[in-house]
Amino acid sequence: MSDILALSARELVGALRRREVSAREALDAHLERIAEVNPTINAVVTLAAEQAVAAASAADELAASGADLPALHGLPMTHKDTHLVAGIRSTNGSPIFAEHVPDTDDLVIDRLRRAGVIATGKNNVPEFGAGSHTFNEVFGTTTNPYAPDLSAGGSSGGLAAAIAAGIQPLGEGSDMGGSLRIPASFCNVVGMRPSYGVLPMPTAANNRSWLGRTGPMARDVDDIAFFLAAVAGPDPRVVPSAPVTGADFAGFADEPVGDLRGVRIGWSPDFGIGVPVEPEVLETLTGLLGVLEEAGAVVDEAAPDLSEADRVFQATRATDFATLLGGFVRDHRELVKPEVIWNVELGWSYSAEDLIEVTAARTRLDAAVADFYGRYDLFLSPTAQVLPFEASQRYPQEVAGVPSETYLDWMRSACVLSAAGVPALSLPAGFTPAGLPVGVQVAADHYRDVDLLRWSRVIEQRTGTAKRRPSIG
Repeated sequence: MSDILALSARELVGALRRREVSAREALDAHLERIAEVNPTINAVVTLAAEQAVAAASAADELAASGADLPALHGLPMTHKDTHLVAGIRSTNGSPIFAEHVPDTDDLVIDRLRRAGVIATGKNNVPEFGAGSHTFNEVFGTTTNPYAPDLSAGGSSGGLAAAIAAGIQPLGEGSDMGGSLRIPASFCNVVGMRPSYGVLPMPTAANNRSWLGRTGPMARDVDDIAFFLAAVAGPDPRVVPSAPVTGADFAGFADEPVGDLRGVRIGWSPDFGIGVPVEPEVLETLTGLLGVLEEAGAVVDEAAPDLSEADRVFQATRATDFATLLGGFVRDHRELVKPEVIWNVELGWSYSAEDLIEVTAARTRLDAAVADFYGRYDLFLSPTAQVLPFEASQRYPQEVAGVPSETYLDWMRSACVLSAAGVPALSLPAGFTPAGLPVGVQVAADHYRDVDLLRWSRVIEQRTGTAKRRPSIG
């Protein structure tokens, strides 16, 4: 692998800004790595090499002119295929949009372009981003760089595989039910779901939708902050505005790494509600607790009262799906995968009384979360309930002997924290004896995103797990 690709995003952009590396050289290394490893993992599904070469040449001309350079100057990046990128095929992993080339960028893509990113193509997703295993009828299945016959997770699975395999150091994803966190866990990278509105997700159908979030994925916590410093901030279409902006993350990597003295941590292996988790996952995570205590943290087995979380998540997700995808199910049912049809029809099935009761349940859940964070600074839990599984499966049929009734059941570990609404990330935490990655889910109170990164950075440094790379390519 090229030395360029071993650099963090911060290091690469620094080299680009100092003109030690040209944007064209960085792009060539990126494209060469795609050619080298993508036949094995199928992470990148659309390439836009000609547009990327033109953008990289323009970036080099800008650097040569002596002009001020943008925050992510010259950084090559494939984008999640659920995000619209002007001039590049954007399919949502759906046969309905197999040849769709949009004229406009989604907000996060527009901000990344303005920050100097070179868009090189798209990374794979499950159809419409539904589910945490990345496969679709348009491009097939994305697999794990650590074990190429296993799942890379999803829905940001193509991104996670690309980052882990050294294609790029940084990228954007989205997360409704774990779509940044579960693939991060499966691929030994960091995936963060920020607080509401930190990176807004405006849509034409529902700008008050709160469950889905846009967020970053990277090989380390410092690059997560680097991304957010460049693109976080309010958008007038999404209200209320978040009290956290890009400026809050500026200079994060320059801060000294501290410890966890006085940090109060609640840890739960089952979220306090009996969420089943495979024994190998728990065995790997148990060793982390001593690391936290050695760093000065006070660790208790404790969890927020998440008894309302499944109900809130299922109903909110289903009504969001009905709002955003219902038209496709009505008009193109034969082209939509059964899991999406089920989720949309569930949303259609709710009565006004049902939704009133869900609103009350969310209010009780919010109160329980506030009570927990009145006593603790962080909540730690398993990111994923299972290890990376055979890529030929649609989803795990059971977890720790408990059958999965729907395609969402094996994702409850992430879904219940989505329902809680708090910022959360998956952090590399260890490997099983067979060499499979395991992530720990770290969650802070609303809008304590910077503290979440600061404390996660201590854990990252103390374990060193994020430094382990796959042998692919």
